[in-house]
Amino acid sequence: MKPSPHPSSGPERPAPAPGLPALPGRRGFLGGLLATAALAAAGPALATPAHASARPVPAPAPRAIRPLLLGTYTSEAGGGTGIGTAAYDTATGAITPGPVITGVDNPSYLALHPSGSTVYAVAEQDPGAVTAVRLTPDGTYEVLGSRPTGGSGTTHLSVHPSGRWLLSADYGSGSVAVHPIAEDGSLGERTDLVTHSSPPPGPGQGGPHAHQIVTAPDGGHVLAVDLGTDTVYTYTLDESAGTLTEVSRAALAPGSGPRHLAFHPDGRSAYLACELDNTLVVCAYDPATGALTPGPGQSTGTGSGTSYPAQPVVTGDGAYVYLANRGPNSLTRYAVEDDGAALRLLDTVPVGGDWPRQLALSPDSSLLFAANQRSSTVTVFRVGPDGSLTAVGDPFPAPVAVCVLPLP
Repeated sequence: MKPSPHPSSGPERPAPAPGLPALPGRRGFLGGLLATAALAAAGPALATPAHASARPVPAPAPRAIRPLLLGTYTSEAGGGTGIGTAAYDTATGAITPGPVITGVDNPSYLALHPSGSTVYAVAEQDPGAVTAVRLTPDGTYEVLGSRPTGGSGTTHLSVHPSGRWLLSADYGSGSVAVHPIAEDGSLGERTDLVTHSSPPPGPGQGGPHAHQIVTAPDGGHVLAVDLGTDTVYTYTLDESAGTLTEVSRAALAPGSGPRHLAFHPDGRSAYLACELDNTLVVCAYDPATGALTPGPGQSTGTGSGTSYPAQPVVTGDGAYVYLANRGPNSLTRYAVEDDGAALRLLDTVPVGGDWPRQLALSPDSSLLFAANQRSSTVTVFRVGPDGSLTAVGDPFPAPVAVCVLPLP
């Protein structure tokens, strides 16, 4: 790929790091790695940290070994050879490596189909593409093929809640695309492509840079975050034709560089990381119209210097927000207040790696995973009853780790 003017997109070139072992054979990878991990994690579970609780603490879920998928760059020195697989212990957070799903180029972001039977990966390159991979309960997998997005530098994708449409964002071309999903999880030819031609790019941006596309919790609107135009675009999706119609725009501060947003579970607030002005913006969201209304930028708590905030995540109960800061290699913790409409900065903790590109919570929000691109590691944190983060285990080696996807 052509080099990017911003650290947010495109392969960055870290020093080579140990990779995941590619176990022989394409079949039985999930069943095999889960069985191996179960044996390796046979020790006693870690006790829940003793914190003063700020919210009701649910009964602990039964201990389990669950799959984990890892995104990387296959075109970079020290990168991976496809989608990495692993397993994690829900009690201890310990990760056990598995084989690699090969035949997938530059899978820097991953998304799971609502059925759990198919995972989709971007091909962050020029031209951009999206790839479907079928996962089955007996542990087999099959690469179902790729489709071009019509843009370049595909950096994000998500599945519409209906399970019938794949949405993708192209950073290099500033465009968003729609592909139909067949019954078997495979992708059809693109049904729409929208390029963000206005407003003009922000200071020093040079062009639009679509960085995220996601469906709002109401299910009726699709939001695309464009770092280059400092704008979040809201669309409706025609679920018969697979086409997007713009209905609203939210303008961010010029040069702020909005990157990724995450919704509060009630669907009326969203938290938007702006990587160029080092802020997190609380936005009001109207499900009736799809309008997003940004508030003032809030501190990341990282002090002076550029923090390059990457991505916010929200706990399933909506009580806490976490933000990855790549410059200082830290995680910021916020308490959610006023029914989601306000955040209170609590603290920051070291991420334990270099350049945390992406965060993911386990399905029950008891564990937080950070994919650290430059150190080629995934670090794991236990989420306390008060939202505090406690590092567990040693950093897990994963080549040029840019995405981590814990499966239910």
